[in-house]
Amino acid sequence: MALIPLAQIARPHGLKGEVTLGGTPLDARALCAIRRFTWRGRDGSERSLTLLGARGAAGRVIVRFEGVTALEEATRLRGGWLLADDARLPDPGPGVAYRFQLIGFEVVSDEGRVLGQLAEIWGTGAHDVLVVRGAQEILIPSVPEFVKSVDMSARRILVKVLPGMESATPPTDAATEDGRTP
Repeated sequence: MALIPLAQIARPHGLKGEVTLGGTPLDARALCAIRRFTWRGRDGSERSLTLLGARGAAGRVIVRFEGVTALEEATRLRGGWLLADDARLPDPGPGVAYRFQLIGFEVVSDEGRVLGQLAEIWGTGAHDVLVVRGAQEILIPSVPEFVKSVDMSARRILVKVLPGMESATPPTDAATEDGRTP
C-alpha cells in the first residue's frame, strides 16, 4: 500500500465543517468512491478521515468528513494533505495516467537522447509542463506537439525537443576569461 497525495486541504467552506481541496486530479464522484483517506498535517501527524460527501463548485471540490462538523475543526485540517491508498484510486481510463504515476519516468528525445527523469509536473492555465531533470533542467509543454508517446510498462516518455528548449549550463560564481563575474 502506497499513500498518494491527492490534494491539499485549502480553506474551510462555511460554518459546518466543509473544506475546499486545492488542485485534486479527481472529481467529487471519484473522491466519494475512495471514501477513506489519510490526512497528513504539516508537522507529519496523521489522522484517518471518512468522506461523507463531495461536490464541485466553481472549479473546485468541496468535501465534508465524518466527525468534522464545525468551522474550528475544519480550520485545523487546513494546509494538510489528503492521501489515499493507491489501490483505491479509480482507473483513470484507457490511455490516461495520473500525474503521480509518471514521476520518475525516463524522458527520451525523439532523436534517442536520454534527457533525464520526469521530476515534476506543473499545472498551468493552458496546459501542464513537464519538468525534466538530468544534466540540466528542461521544461517541456505537455501537448501532443512535444509529448510523442508515454510507455507505461517501460516507464519512458518520448518527447520532441526544439532548439532553445535546452538551455546552456547555468552560470557559476567563477569569473569569466576577462575577469568579470557573470
